[in-house]
Amino acid sequence: MGKGGNQGEGATEREAPIPTFRWEEIQKHNVRTDQWLVVNRKVYNVTRWASRHPGGHRVIGHYAGEDATSQIIEDFRALKKTAQDMNLFKSNHLFFLFLLAHILVMESIAWLILFYFGNGWITTIITSFILATSQIQTGWLQHDFGHLSVYKKSKWNHLAHKFIIGHLKGASSNWWNHRHFQHHAKPNIFHKDPDVNMLHVLVLGEWQPIEYGKKKLKYLPYNHQHQYFFLIGPPLLIPIYFQYQIIMTMIVYKNWADLAWAISYYVRFFITYVPFYGFLGSILFFNFIRFLESHWFVWVTQMNHIVMEINEEPYRDWFSSQLAATCNVEQSLFNDWFSGHLNFQIEHHLFPTMPRHNLHKIAPLVKSLCAKHGIQYQEKRLLRALLDVIRSLKKSGDLWLDAYLHK
Repeated sequence: MGKGGNQGEGATEREAPIPTFRWEEIQKHNVRTDQWLVVNRKVYNVTRWASRHPGGHRVIGHYAGEDATSQIIEDFRALKKTAQDMNLFKSNHLFFLFLLAHILVMESIAWLILFYFGNGWITTIITSFILATSQIQTGWLQHDFGHLSVYKKSKWNHLAHKFIIGHLKGASSNWWNHRHFQHHAKPNIFHKDPDVNMLHVLVLGEWQPIEYGKKKLKYLPYNHQHQYFFLIGPPLLIPIYFQYQIIMTMIVYKNWADLAWAISYYVRFFITYVPFYGFLGSILFFNFIRFLESHWFVWVTQMNHIVMEINEEPYRDWFSSQLAATCNVEQSLFNDWFSGHLNFQIEHHLFPTMPRHNLHKIAPLVKSLCAKHGIQYQEKRLLRALLDVIRSLKKSGDLWLDAYLHK
């Protein structure tokens, strides 16, 4: 994920206030159900001590929790070293070249259809779907370069990223980096992950709806959010919200290079399609493509996160925090292509600079590490993952209503 995305990996572990050994190392001292703690080479029966002191069992839990966290961090570092030894951070340039080629082929096919068959309703609809597919695949491809997962040199990734997100999509690399790096650093954390900032339109998870309900906040009827989501979520995110936010961000923060790349996209689009539809018709054509793309984008990006834990920031190690906020969708050739390999969202969040074509190779090792530490590794079928988006919205809405009506 570039410089911003790697800050959480290998985060410095918290040191215990006094030197301790792990529970496994002192199991030979166990008598019946007693637990023991070694401090400065002395063995203490902490079970007996805890029974005599108020809050003593919380102290035992503290030491056990610190030990478990340290072990997870140690194991995750070993896992990352294994991935490096397996060359899983080395990209296949032909793979990404093919992705770029199939995007350009779709754009060419769309133009050829209009050129040979005219701009009737049927050809317009077919062309719109082809171009929406091209745009969503361009979005997945810029994601790869934005994470610096294609080339060894960051400079080459940054340059390719500006070209793809700017000239092929009309968006801003700086805008994307700012949002996306925050998301990876603190996924599903309120006030830190912009992807869960719903501007009072939706309430997410379990904590936020209860807080809104207790405070009697009712910007919208949240108990119906699983229904109005279809009207204001997928249809409007890219054509209205993102488009406005991207343009304003480039202007306000004077990202003139990004603005130049974006303008080159719009110039190319209108030069290509004004001869078929005229200027106003091309604007309608453009927004219909964005409308179709937005549905695809919203469902894929939300199926991995919105259904998971969304809360204020608890203390967790890097590995556990990513697993709590992220789930996977089963692998298939279609699912890989349809989601841009974001069906391996867990592995992507753990290793954000790993090329997407290698994520399936590290997945079994991630599952093994989860099993070792009793951490849930969620993987679903595509249809269930999409339906769970609506189920989670309904659940959060019901929690809000219960808290709102409670006196």
